Amino acid sequence: MLEDKNQSKTSLAKLGEFGLINHITQYFKINQASSVKGIGDDAAVLATSDKQTLVTTDLLIEGVHFDLSYMPLKHLGYKAVIVNLSDVYAMNGAAEQITVSIAVSNRFPLEAIEELYAGIQLACDTYKVDLIGGDTTSSTKGMLLSVTAIGKAEKDNVVYRNGAKVTDLIVVSGDVGAAYLGLQVLEREKQVFKVDPNNQPDLDKYTYLIERQLKPEARKDVAGLLKELDVKPTAMIDVSDGISSELFHICTQSKVGCKVYEDKLPLDPQVISTCEEFELDSTMVALSGGEDYELLFTVPIADFDKIKGNPNFSIIGHITEENQGLQLVTRANQEIELKAQGWNGMKEE
Repeated sequence: MLEDKNQSKTSLAKLGEFGLINHITQYFKINQASSVKGIGDDAAVLATSDKQTLVTTDLLIEGVHFDLSYMPLKHLGYKAVIVNLSDVYAMNGAAEQITVSIAVSNRFPLEAIEELYAGIQLACDTYKVDLIGGDTTSSTKGMLLSVTAIGKAEKDNVVYRNGAKVTDLIVVSGDVGAAYLGLQVLEREKQVFKVDPNNQPDLDKYTYLIERQLKPEARKDVAGLLKELDVKPTAMIDVSDGISSELFHICTQSKVGCKVYEDKLPLDPQVISTCEEFELDSTMVALSGGEDYELLFTVPIADFDKIKGNPNFSIIGHITEENQGLQLVTRANQEIELKAQGWNGMKEE
């Protein structure tokens, strides 16, 4: 990314940790009644309720989870919040608070941290969650970003991964595969830029894919949509690592198998055309891509009429007996074993 060499930059060392915290959090407002005390004391204070509390956390590391050569810091801040809120929504809960901890090297001036927190603030405002704490420290190289999200749900409304039953329908919100392809486009343009820094990429035909990668949204609306339809999922998970990996989680936890139908996978036209351009199999991209942050869930087969034809959801398969394993039914009506080929945070280099 091009920088203005004449632009003045403020060293973080000049501000110090407390000055930095005060500076970057001064414009954050409290949205939730449950946030009694946010930033500014030894600990945040949250009002308890008769609901169950949901807590989830993610650690993002530069060079592993994000590449700042094409990920703007504002987008990174936004996305870091979204991926955590998505986990709360995947439990059928409502997100209320977040904490954010960052470690940065001295190559980041104050202005860069302001950009990051502008994205965090936009996510907080959009999803009506409160930033209530965190930590800032120095890093010897690169940036580390850890976000924790806290939410609430009625005890009877929490949806776990282990509730899927034989004959349940498998449903996914939105469409899948776009975020992975957005990453492929950005990686390709990065390599082109390395060879010819004067080359200006034409990304107009990839706008949806790039947006899904750089600025994803969490499906806060799904709980309300399902409530309107009078449908309660039996199991639910968010699509962060790819549909095949998420189905492995649900089937393992629920002790069941599944059948997924290739021709039922929801693909955006931009996904189909870009798969052809990159000579990628669109089914592999849909099943293994990840980072779509859609919600994948199972519902009783009795709810088929309530779900079918709904523009927000696609029925992509059904749950089977555990001994039948996980199967993909191809367009040619062949059954092949479904493999979990999505993102693995612990894979060997």
